[in-house]
Amino acid sequence: MTAKMSYADVEVGTELPAQAFPVTRATLVQYAGASGDFNPIHWNERFAKEVGLPDVIAHGMFTMAEAIRVVTDWVGDPGAVVEYGVRFTRPVVVPDDDKGAVIEVSGKIAAKLDDDTVRVDLTATSAGQKVLGASRAVVRLA
Repeated sequence: MTAKMSYADVEVGTELPAQAFPVTRATLVQYAGASGDFNPIHWNERFAKEVGLPDVIAHGMFTMAEAIRVVTDWVGDPGAVVEYGVRFTRPVVVPDDDKGAVIEVSGKIAAKLDDDTVRVDLTATSAGQKVLGASRAVVRLA
């Protein structure tokens, strides 16, 4: 695959299409099985509360992965992401109800760099709270 976005066609400030990602307890169980991360804070409400959390929380790496989907969907090639990092600021609390939680992610081009790359800054929130800080990706465009 190659990036479908052209370096010449983007400018600093270009906004990527925002997305919302639903998260339920079932989602967390599926992720735990795929990742091998069965920490009880991600599935056991009693344990999560005993250690001081408000409820079960989503895996940090799951939250990070959902956020970068805004970039990979926009660019059309996950391999175009050459660098990605975040700071975890707040957990995504996932209640045991029919709705669960939602991770809302937006992004914009923050800088045009060398070698046909751009820096994309992402904003990820859940329940009105910022859940990732310093969320940035460097992406090679066509």
